[in-house]
Amino acid sequence: MATRNHLHQIHCPQHPDVPLVEDYRAGDMICPECGLVVGDRTIDVGSEWRTFSNDKDSKDMSRVGDAQNSLLSGSDLSTIIERPAGPPGSGDSGYSQFSNRRTISNNDRVLIQAFKEISSMSDRISLPRNIVDRANKLFKQVYESKSLRGRSNDAISAACLYIACRQEGVPRTFKEICAISRISKKEIGRCFKLIVKNLETNVDVITSGDFMSRFCSNLGLPPPVQRAATYIARKAVDADLVSGRSPISVAAAAIYMASQASKERKSQKEISEIAGVAEATIRQSYKLMYPRAKDIFPDDFNFHIPLSQLPTF
Repeated sequence: MATRNHLHQIHCPQHPDVPLVEDYRAGDMICPECGLVVGDRTIDVGSEWRTFSNDKDSKDMSRVGDAQNSLLSGSDLSTIIERPAGPPGSGDSGYSQFSNRRTISNNDRVLIQAFKEISSMSDRISLPRNIVDRANKLFKQVYESKSLRGRSNDAISAACLYIACRQEGVPRTFKEICAISRISKKEIGRCFKLIVKNLETNVDVITSGDFMSRFCSNLGLPPPVQRAATYIARKAVDADLVSGRSPISVAAAAIYMASQASKERKSQKEISEIAGVAEATIRQSYKLMYPRAKDIFPDDFNFHIPLSQLPTF
């Protein structure tokens, strides 16, 4: 049996100067010239660390298995104790009546389930890992504070994900979060308000510009129309034309106005499906903006139709 410390003593009798090739799977040393197996059952006494990175300079040495979760008291490690029960009618028969038992606390069990739910929701809309981590930390804070007792953990998870998106600068609407969860929009909103109130969590105010890029991209609108819609929404807010309207409805109305004046015209129905607001809501915001359309359009906008031909309803 050969070891790495003795590899220099092994060589092919026919080609003594040719470096041997090691077959890690079979544990053999093979001559690349003639294919002769010079040594077998070679022991790999090297480090057990493995890296699967394509980067030659990578120093990532990872073991098999997931990394420990610092949010869990048990580092996400659990053990199953499993013993079979004795045959029927045999009494104890030397077997203890054990069922499967996990050496994991109830708190960690709740957190693990919530983290899985958050991860599952995030995967459905391709959210990055930093948002998932922030949502996980927020859920743990809420759970440990016991400030939302009686509320569904799934609803709290959805609200935490909504807050994490806003804190990371990529906000999603309540309707979008509702679509990837099993919770109603109203219940997510209630949990959101309770979390912000009880934990004093900092949540930046959302604006129409936060949604504009994603909405226009999903609608297939070109950059000039997107820039015009962003400008229209900002000017409408600055001029106090849409007071009391949500940023999402303002963004939808601005997109509708900009697209109607361009070659890439989009209907209220198309915008409603992407933005997640009712067509009536888009019309109401649009009606407030229309009388000042001349003032809120950018000066360099390339009009396909004149302002006088925009829909008036």
